[in-house]
Amino acid sequence: MQTAIANLVAADQVARFDAGTLSRRQLLKGLTALAAAGAAAPAAAQDTPFKSSRIDHISVQTPDLAKSTEFYRTIFGLNVINEDKPNEIVRMGATRIIVSLHHKPPFGIVDHFAIAIDDFNREAATATLARHGLEAQNNLDYGFHVRDPAGVPVQIVAT
Repeated sequence: MQTAIANLVAADQVARFDAGTLSRRQLLKGLTALAAAGAAAPAAAQDTPFKSSRIDHISVQTPDLAKSTEFYRTIFGLNVINEDKPNEIVRMGATRIIVSLHHKPPFGIVDHFAIAIDDFNREAATATLARHGLEAQNNLDYGFHVRDPAGVPVQIVAT
C-alpha cells in the first residue's frame, strides 16, 4: 500500500512539473524525499554487471547526453525516470538512487561520487569493467573508480 501511495505522489509531482506548476528543484526535492523514505517502487531486475544500492542525488553536466545515459543504463542498471527535453536533462534512477544528467557546460564539474554495489569484489569488478571497455582505477582521491563518458570519476564501494 505504501508503495502504491508513493507511486501516486511521484506521478502527481511529475505531472505538475510537466504542466509547469512545479519547479525542477521542487520535483527533485519531493522525489528524493520519497526515495529517502524507502517508499519508491523497487527497480525491475536487470542483467547488469553491478546492482546499485544507494546514492541520494547527483547532477552531472555532460557534453554527450546520449552516451552518458547509455553508460549509466548499461553499467549501473539505472532507468530513465523522466526527461526535460527542452533543457536537455535526463533523470535516471533505481531504488533510492537518482542521477540527473544535464547537457550543459561547464562539463564534468562533479569531483566524484560513489555508488554502492552488492557483493563487491575488486578483482571481479575490474574484470567486469574491462569486458565493457572500461579501465578500473584506484587512487587516494577517488578510491576504486571508473570514469564515466564525461570524465567524472565514479567510485565503486561495497554496500
